This record gives sequence, C-alpha cells and structure tokens, in this order.
Amino acid sequence: MSKSFSVSPRLLAVSPSLNLKDPRVLVRAALGVLVVANIVAALLVFKPWGGSAEDLAREQIDLQQQLTSITARLDKTKSLVAKAERARQAGDGFLTQYTTDRRTTFSTIFAELEHVATEAGIQPRPASYELDQVEGSDTLYQMDISAAYEGSYSSLLKFVNLLDKSPRFLIIESLMAAPQQSSAGDLLSVTIKLDTFVCEQPGNPI
Repeated sequence: MSKSFSVSPRLLAVSPSLNLKDPRVLVRAALGVLVVANIVAALLVFKPWGGSAEDLAREQIDLQQQLTSITARLDKTKSLVAKAERARQAGDGFLTQYTTDRRTTFSTIFAELEHVATEAGIQPRPASYELDQVEGSDTLYQMDISAAYEGSYSSLLKFVNLLDKSPRFLIIESLMAAPQQSSAGDLLSVTIKLDTFVCEQPGNPI
C-alpha cells in the first residue's frame, strides 16, 4: 500500500541573509567586540602571559638580590687584586733592598763581614759558604755562610750587635763560643753560621 507525503512550503523556504544595515545586527556585533576586548584586557592585567604582577615583582627582587651579590663579589675580587698587587710591590721592594745580585754578592757580603769584624775588634778566620736555590723560585738563592772568629767576649757582643744593624740582610742561624787559651784569659773562639739571600737576574745562571 503506497503512502504519499507532503512537504510544507515553509520548510523549503531559505533563511534570508543577514542585513548589515539592521541596527540590531550592528549593536550585537559591537557588543561582541567589546566583550572580546574586555576579556583580553583582563588577561593582560590579572594574568599576563609572563606571569602575574606578583610574580614579576618577586622576579625583580630576585634579580636585584643577584645583582647586589655579584657586585659585592666583584668589589671583594677587586680588593683582593689590589692587596695582591701591593704585596707584590712590597716583595719586590724587599728583594731589591735586602738581597744582593749574584754578580756582586760574594765581594759585597764578605766585605761587609770583614768591615763588621774589624769595627768590633774581632779577628776573622777562614770561612766557607753554600748556595742553594729557594724552592719555588727561579731567581732566589739562599747563601749559608760558616765563619770563624777569635776575640774577647765584649768584642763578640759588639760583632753581633753590628751584624744586627747591618744594611745587609744577614740572619744569625747559630753561634758557638768556646774559651781559648791565651795570656789575656778572655779570648773566645767563635763559630757562627749566617744566612743571606742572593737574587739572580734572568739570563745570568749561577
């Protein structure tokens, strides 16, 4: 049994296109744009893409603290460099003033010892020396001098005092005195060990 269907003409009607000149359409579009703009503005103010205002403030504080710490370390490093430079200059000045050059050290040191002994009234006896390089230095050497003298107790005291005041950097490492048989009765035989330092200029090997 066949059945027939009928379609209402209203269902086949095509919806008319939007009328952009319609005031209601324009108002709805403007309201939509305003809503979108408000949403974007709210995101930027209350939840920026880079973090909230509180996050940015904390980040700024952290960066400022890091900068302060780096500046403090830099100032400390500059201070250490300045101190090291002053120490180097002081060391160079000390070596210049209190060490002798290899080319003249033997004549200078032994002439000084002879001068001090003569002024103190003590008689020099044969002397010997050894020269050893100071560990960690390519130009500095320690000179060990073993010397013998004869004289009275008062002359020995004056000799030691003059050595202490000598412009040469002479260190008394040890001193031994023994009475000597003499008509005066107060003659001493003295053995003394002295240390001094020798600076060798680069290019003039010892």
